[in-house]
Amino acid sequence: MEKNAKIYIAGHRGMVGSAIYRKLQKEGFTNFVTRTSSELDLRDQQQVTEFFATEKPDYVFLAAAKVGGIVANNTYRADFLYDNLQIQNNIIHNSYLNDVKKLMFLGSSCIYPKLAPQPLKEDYLLTGLLEETNEPYAIAKIAGIKMCDAYRDQYGCNYISAMPTNLYGLNDNYHPQNSHVLPALIRKFHEAKESNAADVTIWGTGSPLREFLFADDLAEACFYLMQNFNERGLVNIGTGEDLSIKDLALLIKDIVGFEGELKFDTSKPDGTPRKLMDVSKLHSSGWKHHTSLKEGIALAYNDFLSKGALVTER
Repeated sequence: MEKNAKIYIAGHRGMVGSAIYRKLQKEGFTNFVTRTSSELDLRDQQQVTEFFATEKPDYVFLAAAKVGGIVANNTYRADFLYDNLQIQNNIIHNSYLNDVKKLMFLGSSCIYPKLAPQPLKEDYLLTGLLEETNEPYAIAKIAGIKMCDAYRDQYGCNYISAMPTNLYGLNDNYHPQNSHVLPALIRKFHEAKESNAADVTIWGTGSPLREFLFADDLAEACFYLMQNFNERGLVNIGTGEDLSIKDLALLIKDIVGFEGELKFDTSKPDGTPRKLMDVSKLHSSGWKHHTSLKEGIALAYNDFLSKGALVTER
């Protein structure tokens, strides 16, 4: 990417988009075009069409999406499917119409089959049934990957797809109903510490295995791929390491400083038993993460504390 190129980051105020924004600024890029969701509804075809025709960005990072944890995904199934399809359809198609040089589409590890072999290789896509609780979101993201490939095949567009593992970091979402497991646990343990609670109960058995990547590491990977990766299909972004939800909870408990007990509500769903990315494709191309989980959680918790009450309202 040229230093004077106009770059559009869709979702620039979210955890992923803001991390990409920080990384690009650090690398010396200054010509950004951004819009908040109140200024531009990405689900609205006419608004997005007018935005692209006016701004004509050179490069696009598609980091905008409707996201959430198990509860949100399972409760708002129609919204997750419709909103995400609309957002990506509008941005990808208008990128083509306005000669965007390169686009990066960001998805999620939930695109893979629920019972796929571990670790998850890129070619396991569409080889089995999806996890039921987040199927609508996964289907939207799979459609985005295939759309990027189709525009590459038919029109020669240089659109790439990156699938991050579970993310956490600065500007995360800590909403009690709509957050993912790691930020949800940060909030739970913090509130339990503040109220001197005797224990904290978490969903499920604690046995599912999960992988976590610090969002600023993801941003570095995205920048690297925009400079070096020009292929159809997709590339996994992760650490290649996982741990149980129980061990994650114990780590967060220690970092937050909660001294009570940890309990498990086994009547609640566990979700996918294991979700570990095979990141050999990315590693072999020359990029590897550098933030340890303990270091990253400490940074995320400090960010949570610095935002005070504001962060728990989202």
